[in-house]
Order: sequence, then C-alpha cells, then structure tokens
Amino acid sequence: MVLAPARFGWRPPIVRLSAVEARDRLGNLAVFGAAAVIWLLVALVVTSRDPRLDPAAGFVGAVLIGIAIGLTTVPLFWLVVFGRHRRIAYRGDWGRALRRGGWVAIVVALFVGLRLQGALQFPIALFVLAMVAVAEATLSAER
Repeated sequence: MVLAPARFGWRPPIVRLSAVEARDRLGNLAVFGAAAVIWLLVALVVTSRDPRLDPAAGFVGAVLIGIAIGLTTVPLFWLVVFGRHRRIAYRGDWGRALRRGGWVAIVVALFVGLRLQGALQFPIALFVLAMVAVAEATLSAER
C-alpha cells in the first residue's frame, strides 16, 4: 500500500474488503452473530434474575458472560493476526483464534464466579493470568 500525494496533501489509504476472503468474512460475521445472541441471553439473565435470591443465576450469568466475551474476541484475535501477517490467512489462524477466545471465556467466567463468591483477590487473578499466559505460549510455540 503506497500513499500517493494528492493535489492538496496526502490521501488516506484505500482499504478494500476484498483483502479478506469470503469464507473468512462469513466466519467472522457468524462468530459475531453467535456472540450477539449470547449477549442477548446475558441481558435476559441479568435483568430478570437476582443472584441473591437465586444463587444459580449468578453462575449461569458468569458462564454466559464468559462465553459472550470469548466469542466476541475470537474474530478480533483472528483479525489481529491477519493484519500482522500482511493480510494473508495461514492455516491454523482460526484454530489459534478459537483457542485464545476460549482462554478469555474461561478466565472471565472464573473471575466473575470468584467475584460472586467474594473470593477474587489480586494474587489469585495474577496466578490465573500467568498460568494462561504460560499455557498459551507453550501451545503457540513454532515447531
């Protein structure tokens, strides 16, 4: 992408949607759509159930929030790697994005669940984040 001088200054670069293949675009939209459905379920649980009266509602909400945030981050992880690879989708990029979104879902659900129980503390959060970082670094290592 080369920036060419315009008559009165610099023109912004033209970004084309054709850089992303149709199957990848459809995959991103499908995952975002699934995330939107889960976010609607989160809104339903949060507005209709009280975790103080129904203790199971808090854990259902924690799991739904974790899944919703995890699904929301999957396309973002894929797009970051796609941009970093100079708009080339390599084999395994979707798998890595799904795995990383899964990590995010697990960590968020765990943190919300611990917060509901009053057990979330800074050292515990750091330990969980360190374990996830080590596991992801191990799984993402080039062989």
